[in-house]
Amino acid sequence: MADTEPPADRQRIVSFTLDEQSVARRSPEVEHERAVAIFDLLESNHFALADGDQGPYHLHLSIQDNRLVLQINDTKDQPITRHLVPVTPYRRLIKDYFTVCESYFEAIKRSSPSKIEAIDFGRRALHDEGAEKLCDQLAGKIEIDKETARRLFTLICVLHIRG
Repeated sequence: MADTEPPADRQRIVSFTLDEQSVARRSPEVEHERAVAIFDLLESNHFALADGDQGPYHLHLSIQDNRLVLQINDTKDQPITRHLVPVTPYRRLIKDYFTVCESYFEAIKRSSPSKIEAIDFGRRALHDEGAEKLCDQLAGKIEIDKETARRLFTLICVLHIRG
């Protein structure tokens, strides 16, 4: 009997783009967070469509009409599917996340290691909450692991930066 499960190395994002037109200029710290999230996402992720398409995938994230748009294409950049996720449930989380990140970046310059650690703990907790919310919203459509969800939440936050 043939194995019908796709190989795990195919259930992944191999190329990623972020809608740069919807974001304003970013601080060096935010730009660094964006670059690290994309690098880490492409280095290691789990991303599988529930409809059985085996991947691998090119993912493009954008915000349109108050919705997160996940445009999922094949490696030849041909469309496979598009998922829309309401962003309203993220508003408070994103605002809190940016506030904590600003405190964290300032603390790195001036504060004790224990204060930096405490702020970073809060930042990670918000990050985990956002990742969990994303997993819940994608349930039944897209299967992602925790680390993939965390990196995508970072990128969702970047999309919300306005000039």
